[in-house]
Amino acid sequence: WLKTWPKPCGETPAAPPRQPRRRLRRCAPAPRLADGAMSYETADSQKEEFRKYLEKNGIISQLTRVLVGLYEEPERPQNAIDYIKKYLGAPTGVDVEELRAENDELKRQNADLEAKVASLTQQLKELEAEQAEG
Repeated sequence: WLKTWPKPCGETPAAPPRQPRRRLRRCAPAPRLADGAMSYETADSQKEEFRKYLEKNGIISQLTRVLVGLYEEPERPQNAIDYIKKYLGAPTGVDVEELRAENDELKRQNADLEAKVASLTQQLKELEAEQAEG
């Protein structure tokens, strides 16, 4: 009933379950097409396109497997989000800020070592040039 409720003015919508009677008199504004606003058909086609994208990339089947696994657990996990992350293979209990700081430090050390290699390479060339002259 969500796809048909509310209908544009002039059409009589079917009453949704457990909706107050006064809501039946309200109607949604008719979709505007002139200034680039989205029509109902465009929204539906975008939803369908997104659904196809999810299906094509295996996201729907993977999420289904995760939810079935969660449903079949004998004891519900305390944190469902951590369960889903673990099921999908994401690392849990990782301090992202600590890893970023470590990564920055390693990048700095790498830059220092590369500068040292360049300096030593230059010194080696100079020594080889002196030795060739002498």
